Amino acid sequence: MSNSAATPKTGGGGLLLAVVYVTALFFIWAFVTNLIDPLVKSMKVIYTLTDAEAQLNQFAFFIAYGIMSIPSAAYLAKNGYAKSIILGLIGIVAGCLIAWSTTFSHNFITVLLGLFVAASGITLLQVAANPLIASMGDAKGSHFRLNLSQAFNSMGAFLGGMFGSKFLLSGPLFEKDVIITEAMKATGLGFVTNVYLTIAAILAVFTLAVFMVRNTVSANSPKMAEHAESPFSALKSKWANLGSLGIFLYVGAEVCVISGMIFFLEQKQIMNIPSQVAGFVGPVFMLFAMFGRFLGSWLMTFIKATTMLTVVALGATILCIIVIATYHMDATPLNSTFPIPTFPGVYNAPMTTGFLPGFAAILIGLFNSIMFPTIFTLTLERSSAPASATSGLMCMAICGGGFISVAYGFAVDQFLAHFPVGARSLAFVVPLVCYLYVLWFAQVAKGAQTHAIEEGVSAGH
Repeated sequence: MSNSAATPKTGGGGLLLAVVYVTALFFIWAFVTNLIDPLVKSMKVIYTLTDAEAQLNQFAFFIAYGIMSIPSAAYLAKNGYAKSIILGLIGIVAGCLIAWSTTFSHNFITVLLGLFVAASGITLLQVAANPLIASMGDAKGSHFRLNLSQAFNSMGAFLGGMFGSKFLLSGPLFEKDVIITEAMKATGLGFVTNVYLTIAAILAVFTLAVFMVRNTVSANSPKMAEHAESPFSALKSKWANLGSLGIFLYVGAEVCVISGMIFFLEQKQIMNIPSQVAGFVGPVFMLFAMFGRFLGSWLMTFIKATTMLTVVALGATILCIIVIATYHMDATPLNSTFPIPTFPGVYNAPMTTGFLPGFAAILIGLFNSIMFPTIFTLTLERSSAPASATSGLMCMAICGGGFISVAYGFAVDQFLAHFPVGARSLAFVVPLVCYLYVLWFAQVAKGAQTHAIEEGVSAGH
């Protein structure tokens, strides 16, 4: 059986270039993914949707992971990393162009279709990039490398949320207590389609750049197994299944919290700020995640991954409990203001006790920081299936972002019928359950047998 990593054919410089391109991919797919958070608010207003219906944006995007991850793993095994990366980028460009075509169809379904196609491309990128960055170099540094790349992923997520809030939530359509007209909706939809056209053009250029250095990427990619195993073989591994469920629930928790953040923060009993301002505050969630991943990358050099995962899962659990427990709390004025950058300008938000649950919700991002890469590598080290198959199964589990976010939206709709004021706080019970599983996973992973991350793993849970 072949080794899990190839010796770089182009020297240290070639390996560095390959790492730079892979890291750029982490940034790109995070940027595109986190545009959906302000898009949820935009579509809800433009098409007059319920919370559950608005979360169909997330569902259409994340369901692609469930449908396309196994085919993506098979494509990767057959065609290699460079071709997979290029095809994945082409998929994102195509999805953005479909979303842009809504300017002609004026149909919400077109937006959903574009999100699905773009996510299909991102799925292929994730299936290729996660094991690629984990395997490039010494096996002991896999946690460090993946966490470092995920830090840039968080940077892309933060900037994507800020960019989306600036251009997707612009105009009087999103001002408080405004009387919405069809002309306002048409203008808002125009902002959405122009954003996706711009992204398609930029990514088309980047795809061409990657194509020009495809040989360098291939030369520094891990070798594939001589006889590629079926991606479905990962289903036979206990740890591949446990880790995939962990990814399903973690991603679902993160997506439902961040996609509901604008709605949560703009409430009168929380921060009582306009939608676009809330849109600028929400991405701080991912900024915390970015700082946490840089810090986590360093801490991982001398603290066990299972210990780190336990700490962050416990922290996220406690913060969810704080949000839930304060659902009935009045927003008592604190006689001061809090400046919020709005690019350009500053919005001075009157501070109240509602900032406590608001800050708790945002701070969850710090504790989410290392969950995905740590669950991912812990699972790869324990799975009895080949790395490509295990990676494919875990990437498929990212579809939890769609299912859990819809469940969260449904919970909000149900709670609103009984708790009109605190419904969005009580709905945090959904991510709370998810984080409790991650906490359990961290505990049981401590005593499990481990092995090197490679294609030829055939035994050892």
